Amino acid sequence: MLIWLSWQWCLCSLCYLLAFHPSAKQRSISITILIRHEESHYVACMASILSQMDKDHYSAYIQAFPSRPELMDFLMETFILFKDLIGKTVYPCDWVVMNMVQNREFLRAINHFATTLTKMFLSNTSFELQLWNNYFHLAVAFLTQDSLQLENFSPAKRNNILAKYGDMRTTIGASIRDMWYSLGHHKIEFIPGMVGPILEMTLVPEPELRRSTIPIFFDMMLCEHQLTGSFSRFEDEILRRLDSEVEGGRGDEQYKQLFKSILLSCCQSHPELAKPGKDFVELVTGLLERLLDYRAVMNDENKTYSMSCTVNLLNFYKEIDRQAMYIRYLYKLKDLHISYENYTEGAYTLLLHARLLRWSEELNTAPVPGLHGPHLHTQRQLKEALYNQIIEYFDQGKMWEEAIHICKELAEQYESHVFDYEMLSDILQREAKFYEKILKVLRPSPDYFAVGYYGQGFPTFLRNRVFIYRGKEYERREDFEMQLLSPFPNAEKLKSTSPPGQDITGSPGQYIQCFTVQPVEEAKVRLKGRSIPEQITNFYKANHVQQFSYSRPFKSGPKDPDNEFANMWIERTTFTTAYPLPGILRWFAVTATDTTIISPLENAIETMMKTNDKIMSEINRHQNNPSLPINPLSMLLNGIVDPAVMGGFAKYESESYLQEHPKDAGNIEKLKDLIAWQMPLLAEGIRIHGQKVTEDLRPFHERMEQCFEQLRAKVESQYGVREMLIHSTEAALTPKPAPHTSESEDRRNERRESRSSSLFGSRRQDVRQSISELPEPKDEKWRLSRNVSESSLSSSNSKQPSPIRATAGAQPSAAGLPLSPTGFGGCVKSASKVPPLPRKISPAVYETFLDQSNTTAGGKASTTPTADGNRGLKSPLLPLPKSKRMSQL
Repeated sequence: MLIWLSWQWCLCSLCYLLAFHPSAKQRSISITILIRHEESHYVACMASILSQMDKDHYSAYIQAFPSRPELMDFLMETFILFKDLIGKTVYPCDWVVMNMVQNREFLRAINHFATTLTKMFLSNTSFELQLWNNYFHLAVAFLTQDSLQLENFSPAKRNNILAKYGDMRTTIGASIRDMWYSLGHHKIEFIPGMVGPILEMTLVPEPELRRSTIPIFFDMMLCEHQLTGSFSRFEDEILRRLDSEVEGGRGDEQYKQLFKSILLSCCQSHPELAKPGKDFVELVTGLLERLLDYRAVMNDENKTYSMSCTVNLLNFYKEIDRQAMYIRYLYKLKDLHISYENYTEGAYTLLLHARLLRWSEELNTAPVPGLHGPHLHTQRQLKEALYNQIIEYFDQGKMWEEAIHICKELAEQYESHVFDYEMLSDILQREAKFYEKILKVLRPSPDYFAVGYYGQGFPTFLRNRVFIYRGKEYERREDFEMQLLSPFPNAEKLKSTSPPGQDITGSPGQYIQCFTVQPVEEAKVRLKGRSIPEQITNFYKANHVQQFSYSRPFKSGPKDPDNEFANMWIERTTFTTAYPLPGILRWFAVTATDTTIISPLENAIETMMKTNDKIMSEINRHQNNPSLPINPLSMLLNGIVDPAVMGGFAKYESESYLQEHPKDAGNIEKLKDLIAWQMPLLAEGIRIHGQKVTEDLRPFHERMEQCFEQLRAKVESQYGVREMLIHSTEAALTPKPAPHTSESEDRRNERRESRSSSLFGSRRQDVRQSISELPEPKDEKWRLSRNVSESSLSSSNSKQPSPIRATAGAQPSAAGLPLSPTGFGGCVKSASKVPPLPRKISPAVYETFLDQSNTTAGGKASTTPTADGNRGLKSPLLPLPKSKRMSQL
């Protein structure tokens, strides 16, 4: 060890004598000796040489240069050499003493050379831009090196370093600040080049250093503004560099507050910069807030919140028109979605980039990350590649309707603009497959969940906010809640669905609220009044939705022992999200909340409308696809007609309600009309059920038929008879022989015939709307209603007509045949005439039913029999022949 130290001392002495010799040849020899030596020995030697020099040595050495160019070359080489040595960190990180000794000597040398710069290279005639630029880069590299970041050391080691060497970062930071202010009118030449290094310096987590160096930013703003009238170059550069610096780990909440307070104070002292300076500070602090949120969750295992923060950033860059940064975060978001198999959201994300491009031969200006960049030179090429990728993602996400829209746009380009018929054929075949998948592939509707994050313990982008989440296929709420709670193990789940109070929102803890909400379907004009397969309409019920509702029942008013539903009110909360779902995220924040109170009568009307729609939907499904299992239809019908399972409408009847609420007479009539129209729907459902029921379930079906006959007799006696009319062309009823066709043509002809007729029309009420917003019924050519007077009924055939009747021949005129208040079409017969008794049920049985129905556990309704108590029921009619039966409900 002693021999090694002695040898090092001899080498240092030799280098010292040679390195500071006035002769350039001798200096070159000394530098060569040092470079050939091992790196750590080289640094040790240099540090030893520099430690021997004092202020006079530096002054004498500088004066020994025969000319300014040689001195400038020396300083340039020295700055580059020092910067290279600082960046290499030749000593291990735990050699604290060696690192500190080296840094102390480097700092002395840099400060001495800085004095030379201001004396000899600052005037207008002698200013050297590159030399000053090298100095600033060297000083910032020295300040930001790892060995000087004391916050990374243990408290004991940090205190020892401060006691012996001090915080060298504040010393060099003060020198950089003084050197900057000494530049005078030369400052503009360092904008925007020095914005990044100065920003890197101010982000060092040392409060005193930040306070002394952040004002440099205002000086840069002022300098550029005085010359050009704005500071756009400075602003662009600081926004660009801030993104990479914060993502790399620099910056914190304290820096954001200091930056805001210092710059606002500086701007207020200059009236010309007060307004633009304030806007700039708000812009930067807004970006800092989003970047810090993004960095906080960037490395979490659960990438859910990383996606949300990424969207916040890309929306920010879109608002301030920074397209390159916007596209950069679009692809980050897309990669996150694909890693979680969120193909629908990934497609919508890529679509945002595709919409920025045009179908032209212009070159791409913004950089494109990933595989799309290098070989796609024009906007047309890039847009076409993006569209094909988007189609693939939509296909994987079962969003075939969206994929079809993209296919149509591509087909238009291939057919009318580039005339590539081979690609046109390919895209049309893909489009045809998507249409087929819509009708044939099972596609369950997703569930939606409202999630509230309450308490001050959550990050700012979640704190006291409510979000609507789109669940995955077959995702249970329990599984969804487990995923929500996994990033917040200390969070408490709220059991109530009511909005929490100040004690929860203001507490330092974390509280999560989660419950299921229902999408509020937007009315689709092109789908109304048509008989459309359920596979098509179901898509629009759960997609492209921006409003979601949650209904909370509560009881108000005196309790009715005979009818528990008489005082059952509904509090309905409607949430409006920032964007429709699905979108570029699986969730969006709630931007508006509206709460309405629904009366028991309105609730009854809405429930009956939903029930009728369910019946009609099931009938349509079974008529379109006879192979469907019968169990769902069995449960639906039995739950309505069997009083033992609280079926039917009895729970909504209340004779006293009309007396207490005479203003609700219109709604009461609407409810009665809905109940009456339910009978022909049930009749058709039971008829289909009887055709498909197995022998094992035949007793069940017969029991259901008996219950229905009793129910129908009661309804028709009180609310009248409703008969659904079928509109059909004469050709459909009397088909003519056709020539032999292929199997595909037969299938197409069958579809045409299916569309040419309609059972009950195709009623599609928006059942999710509140009662006060129900749409008014409109006249339709194929759904008619006519009022039949009591006299015309008495002159008709004594045999009751079928609840489902096909009308052949000429089409009836729509004039004078209005729709019912509930939107159904057909015959409306008065309830004042008692229908005759059926053949299968005796009057005694029916009288027993009337007596028992008042005390049924399910209904508990009070009915007043009329003077004619001998009311009968019609037996179900035999189904029409298959050739004359209509195919849709």
